Amino acid sequence: MSETPFIFEYKNYPLIPIKFFTKKQETPMIDALLDSGGDFIVIPYAIAKYLRLKLEKAGCVDTAGGETTLYKTVLNMVIFDEDQKYTYENLEVHVSDRNDLPVLLGRNPIFEDHEILFQKHQNKLILRPIQHQ
Repeated sequence: MSETPFIFEYKNYPLIPIKFFTKKQETPMIDALLDSGGDFIVIPYAIAKYLRLKLEKAGCVDTAGGETTLYKTVLNMVIFDEDQKYTYENLEVHVSDRNDLPVLLGRNPIFEDHEILFQKHQNKLILRPIQHQ
């Protein structure tokens, strides 16, 4: 992983531009919400359907928006800023059966791989890569 930090504009919400992809297809750019209260990445069912993902039922969970059924799948994700990109391959992702939730980037793997700085008054969100030993 590069030592160069990712720097994003931060206005009302901590949004990070990403794409999901498989060997056969990729999504357009998506503004994903950085979610420190979530354990993992959650995508709405519509994205899983678009990418034609195979889903394995994982269970039901209570969310701020109500109860949802989750499924597990594996895909690839790219984080972008103006100068660089970082790819996560074979990433376990959870799929919500609802389509009224945004893409949520939980603590695993984003918070394990980056020191995260919220500079709200400077309109910046910074992901500084952690060099794992």
